[in-house]
Parts: sequence; structure tokens; C-alpha cells
Amino acid sequence: MPLYSQIIQYVLSGITIGSVYAIIALGFNIIYNSTSIINFAQGEFVMLGGLTMIFFTVMLKFPLVIGFPLTVLVLTLIGIIMERFAISPIKKPTVVTLIIVTIAVSILFKGIAMLVWGKDTHFLPPFSGEKGIAFMGASLNPQYIWVVGITVVVVVLLSVFFKYTIIGKAMTACAVNRTAASLMGINVKRMVLLSFALSAAIGGIAGIIITPITLMSYDNGAILGLKGFGAAVLGGLGNFYGAIFAGLLLGVMESLGAGLVHSGYKDAIALLVLLLVLFIKPSGIFGVTEASGFKKF
Repeated sequence: MPLYSQIIQYVLSGITIGSVYAIIALGFNIIYNSTSIINFAQGEFVMLGGLTMIFFTVMLKFPLVIGFPLTVLVLTLIGIIMERFAISPIKKPTVVTLIIVTIAVSILFKGIAMLVWGKDTHFLPPFSGEKGIAFMGASLNPQYIWVVGITVVVVVLLSVFFKYTIIGKAMTACAVNRTAASLMGINVKRMVLLSFALSAAIGGIAGIIITPITLMSYDNGAILGLKGFGAAVLGGLGNFYGAIFAGLLLGVMESLGAGLVHSGYKDAIALLVLLLVLFIKPSGIFGVTEASGFKKF
């Protein structure tokens, strides 16, 4: 394959995996804007999304059109349960306390997944076959189209939700100023609950669309969450469009580095980018000084 075709192949792969990083980063931002904490269980939402989809469609033989919404529903309930039983009961919580709680929850989710699905790697069939599509000398996996297409749909739906719905505007108000929102009659605790539910649902979607490409096991959530967090930091915590741009950029850089340099550096690239950003510009490329990311939609 000519070099230019290889580069196109790497870029296509990078855009695909970068789309997943972008969705994961959106999940981080939704909770960050409502609570000012980093939810380190976000990667486990992705892992549980992939494994739950496998349970419904591979084990129970449900069709894709049923397994997909069921998986998103299950992850939404998991997000609600996490907030109700792990976050909400804490009296006068500090940011550090809440972050430690999310780490503990992520360990719990990983342990539960290991007990339910075991330590094996699980496979989810592609949504529409594996036959590649020729594109500018490269081979385009049909699953890539699903990943990018669903990412676009998620971004559009979130934009509509936060711009044009009462609940979305209430969550935006809480992100901008929780005290003022409370004085206006908005139930801030309910908005936090909704943010965890929405974040878990988005994480579940990311897990569903990436599993046919990368496979899934109980311990995959940590690295996916870390890369999604890297995208969120690179784009600027609280900035939604920044997260999308950074996720795509991170995916393309990772793919080009793995293909043109060495595949062993694939995971290290995300960590290196995260460290460089933290050293050079801690607020990220499109960083904001406070949690106001909902205004970016």
C-alpha cells in the first residue's frame, strides 16, 4: 500500500477512535459542569456499555434495534444508582471527597464486571458486516461510519437538549451558578442526578459503538476513561466543543503515531499529550476558568 494510502487509513482509524474519546470526554464534562468533580468511573460506564450490549445481543440474541436502547437504559439506571447511593448521601462533600468516591465506584464496577463476565475478552459483531469500503486507496470499515455517525447524532441531540429544552436550560443554569439557579426554584440536586444519568448513558453509547472494533473486557474501562479524560483536559474542562475537537485530534495523533512510529507507543501518546497540556496550558486549548461548558452549546 502506498504511503499516502497508509496515512489516509491511519487518519480514518484515528477519526473513528477519536470520536469515541470525544463522547467519553463529553461525559466527563457533563458531570464536571454540574458538580465540579472528575468522575473517574466514566471509563467503567463505557466498559459496562460494551459488555451489556454483548449480553443482550450475543447471549440473549436480541436484535440490534432492541439491544441498543436497552443497553442505554441500563447504563442510565446505573448512573442514577451511583448518584443516589454514592454521591447524594455525602454531607457537605468536598471536591476531593467526591473524586475519591468516584474512584471507589469505578473499582466496584470493575469487580462486578469481572464476576459477571469473567476475565475473558468479549466480541460484539459489527453493526453492518466487516467488508471494507474502498476510499482513496484505503479500506473503510463499515463500523467506522457507525461510530462517526452516532457521534454526530449524540452531539446534535445534546446541542438541542441544552439549547431548547426546559431541563437542559435548567442544567445550564446550574452549571453557570448553582446558588442563583436554586434561588430561581431549580432543584439543583435533581439536575446533578440527571447529569449522572446522562453521562452514564453517553458512556454506554461509547462502549456500544467501540466494542465491535476493539473488543471489550472488564479492565478496558480504565484506559478508555483515561484517554477520554485526556481529551476533556486537552479541549478544556467544561468546554463541549473543545472536547470534540480534542478527542478527534487525540485519536488521529494516536493512530498516526502507532502506524508511522511504533504500535507500542499507541497508549503512551494519550498520556504524553495529557502531561504536556498540564505542563504548558493546564486550562486546555479552549479552556475556561470555571465550569460553564453548557453555554458552549
